Amino acid sequence: MGLWTLLEGCLLLANSLAILNEDRFLAPRGWSFQEFSGVKRNSFKGQILGLIYATQYLRVPLILLNLLCIVVKLVSG
Repeated sequence: MGLWTLLEGCLLLANSLAILNEDRFLAPRGWSFQEFSGVKRNSFKGQILGLIYATQYLRVPLILLNLLCIVVKLVSG
């Protein structure tokens, strides 16, 4: 396992967090952003929820990183 494989794994994890829908997936399980305000944001669940929302906010850079990964894979074989 090299550094490139580790970076690809992190990119796949970021992609999986970016496609989670709050209305259909997160809210029915009690993971909506409205439930966590103030002190609750410092809890582990609040930190994970913040990570999910950060990856959803940065979708355009994720698209660019995915394109870069695809180009590198096509060139390197």
